[in-house]
Amino acid sequence: MNKISRTVIGLAAAGLLVAGVGISAANASSEAASAAKIPAPVAAVPELFGGNTAVKLDAGFTSALTSLGVTPGVLGTAKLDNGSVSFPITGGSVVYWSPNGKYRPYVQGIIEHDGSGLSLTAGSTVVDLTNFTINPGNSKLYGDVSVNGTVAATQAYLFDLHGGTLKPLQVDGNNAVLTGTTVHISPDAAGVLNKVFNTTGVPSELLVGVATITAQIAK
Repeated sequence: MNKISRTVIGLAAAGLLVAGVGISAANASSEAASAAKIPAPVAAVPELFGGNTAVKLDAGFTSALTSLGVTPGVLGTAKLDNGSVSFPITGGSVVYWSPNGKYRPYVQGIIEHDGSGLSLTAGSTVVDLTNFTINPGNSKLYGDVSVNGTVAATQAYLFDLHGGTLKPLQVDGNNAVLTGTTVHISPDAAGVLNKVFNTTGVPSELLVGVATITAQIAK
């Protein structure tokens, strides 16, 4: 039996469904009461130990940045290589149900990426997007925003995650791999970027690229 199999069902059976940004003591009892209605997950990983989230950047996104005179870069522990940008996973937890079943959302939890991010530079204006948090339950990615070194927002809604092309969960050694989710600029982020860079050239839901989450599920 592989290591991910040994963590199966535990959270749901205890009524500790990982949803939104986690479970509080206040709602744990209500989750326990409804646990009988929750199908057994394929995998429940109460703690992520590492890995990364990588995004293969779409040519339309990079072309849009070029046309706006915006240069992308990476911050902290993020890496940009061969057209893909990656951010190390620093914590979180995930529960995964079969996409063939009726239970939705079938991926829930929180995936943290502290200490890394993206920079967008146009002339003397620099926008930093850092400390990403993925919430697969509501298909959104949040992060901190600073403009020219001044904090503009904390854990703002930055990207939408569209899971219609998400492939089934794969296990590779100590890693669980989810790939195929498309990443899009949120309406909130598009508005901010258009204002900061004095343009209308950043459309809401602009495709950024395709994400692959490789989460280390055991040490």
